[in-house]
Amino acid sequence: MMELDAPWLVFGGPYSNLHATRALLVEAARRGIPPARILCTGDVVAYAADAAATTALVMDSGIHVLMGNCEEQLAAGAEDCGCGFEEGTACDLLARGWYEHARREVTAAQREWMGALPRRLVLRLPDGRRLAVVHGGAVEINRFLFPSTPEDVLAAEIAATGCEGVLAGHSGIPFARRVGANVWINAGAIGMPAHDGTPRVWFSLLTPREDGLEVSFHALDYDHAGAAAAMRRARLAEGYAAALETGLWPSEDVLPPADRARRGLALQPAGLVW
Repeated sequence: MMELDAPWLVFGGPYSNLHATRALLVEAARRGIPPARILCTGDVVAYAADAAATTALVMDSGIHVLMGNCEEQLAAGAEDCGCGFEEGTACDLLARGWYEHARREVTAAQREWMGALPRRLVLRLPDGRRLAVVHGGAVEINRFLFPSTPEDVLAAEIAATGCEGVLAGHSGIPFARRVGANVWINAGAIGMPAHDGTPRVWFSLLTPREDGLEVSFHALDYDHAGAAAAMRRARLAEGYAAALETGLWPSEDVLPPADRARRGLALQPAGLVW
């Protein structure tokens, strides 16, 4: 349990993207937000080139980090990323390459750190309402929940936490939705664009106000060309390297039809006051 009585910066999915992670920490310092009020929703390691260096940077930063499915799998010495991709799909086939690269890079000490990360945190607002912080879903760490997910599904997920709202990651697209009197927030990811045709990545600010909690989304510009070049030097599959530059994912396997329809449309995620 942590108190949300001052602004917090929240982000997901560094995804082994060292360039973006550095930029995020610089941006937090520019905004005057200390590490004690910065939260990562997991998947420090994934698609990009610098698994060990990104993990080291996050470990040394002093920020709060939640366990993602990638941390869970790497800590356990598992054979795959546990991302929830259907077997044989493009995402699944691409994941085999970057996951094996990450397995070779991360150290034993980093695996130990990953295995000790919490699977859930709670942020408590001044009025007593609580946000459960999870990676994917309330029960399944790798559950994909997108902007178009039906309200009853989100409501069930929130109810399963016992809290009044959820703050999540995993899906890679930032959004906030009222679910009855409750709320679902996906903070966005910094390691990969949001499939909106721009190389920007996203983080969130949670700011307590007298009339509730303000949720706002912010684009982060960084050296995406440098990150893509690092992936190519590491001889990772071209699809995700190109995605850093084009802003388009190499596959839409995980996306529901309504979210696929927004492919390449520059994202303007609406915040809210809850």
